[in-house]
Amino acid sequence: MTDHKNPLSYKDAGVDIDAGEALVDRIKPMVKSTRRPGADGTIGGFGGVFDLKAAGFTDPVLVSGTDGVGTKLKVAIETGKLDTVGVDLVAMCVNDVLAQGAVPLFFLDYFATGKLDVDSAASVVSGIADGCRQAGAALIGGETAEMPGMYADGEFDLAGFVVGAVERDAMLPLMDDMAAGDVLIGLASSGPHSNGYSLIRRVVERAGLSFHDASPFCDGPLGEALLAPTTIYVDAVKPILGDILGLAHITGGGLTDNVPRMLPDRLTAAFDFAAWDRPAVFRWLQETGDIEETEMRRAFNCGIGVVLCVKPDAVMDVLTKLEPSGIAAHVIGELRAA
Repeated sequence: MTDHKNPLSYKDAGVDIDAGEALVDRIKPMVKSTRRPGADGTIGGFGGVFDLKAAGFTDPVLVSGTDGVGTKLKVAIETGKLDTVGVDLVAMCVNDVLAQGAVPLFFLDYFATGKLDVDSAASVVSGIADGCRQAGAALIGGETAEMPGMYADGEFDLAGFVVGAVERDAMLPLMDDMAAGDVLIGLASSGPHSNGYSLIRRVVERAGLSFHDASPFCDGPLGEALLAPTTIYVDAVKPILGDILGLAHITGGGLTDNVPRMLPDRLTAAFDFAAWDRPAVFRWLQETGDIEETEMRRAFNCGIGVVLCVKPDAVMDVLTKLEPSGIAAHVIGELRAA
């Protein structure tokens, strides 16, 4: 028989169950703040529940998406500013399902770390709840994984999962309706959003700067400027979903790789890259990193976070409907025969 003079516990192995329960208690009010019709449950069960009928759908198609925020997390961890990467996480997911014409219904998150710091995790979840409120999605569950030895002290990783819905006859893109001469409208980004940060970090290193130094392209610390949260386009786009033929979320691959994803093979996108002022952060990145223009257009959104395809006679109406959102919109090109 084993002599248990020095019994081991899960906490001795690096996993603190009490800390996990404390985090759940801390975030319950945040979760409650994201409730919407169809999602009235509380966090802490084994699964999240959503009632499509209560949400008002008749013949819905579900659209799901999953994403993370990449190495932007490294900037957040180094600066200690953790309250906005949760918004990024939600934005990257909900903007993707919006491209199918779907409005987000509910969201789940995955937070993994070596040793759970309740305050840090709660700060991240506060951003997730903020993003969910902006998107009109209920935060109905998630997973907090404490895995000693998997992550360095203070490090963590995030993943998000969203489910949206769209009535069957309103799914995007409407490729059969697209034709040469249709117009491309770009909606402004808030900065790099959550793509290109491995390259951004190399540029910062080349410049001999830290994220705590003053930003060379705007007021305030460099890290804070680079942590500007990804824009959530749901509220801006919902009023015009019936007026557009397609929507591209500009993520990794930039304009040149993402816009073709909403187009039929018979059409191609012709961009006017002089149609909008490229934000200062991108000008600084290109100059400091000596980045070629073709690489800029593939690595970054260059100031355009979403591209809409509309018929020429709908352009002015769409631009007018976008005005209340406060998000700048520009005609940035057109479709041409491939």
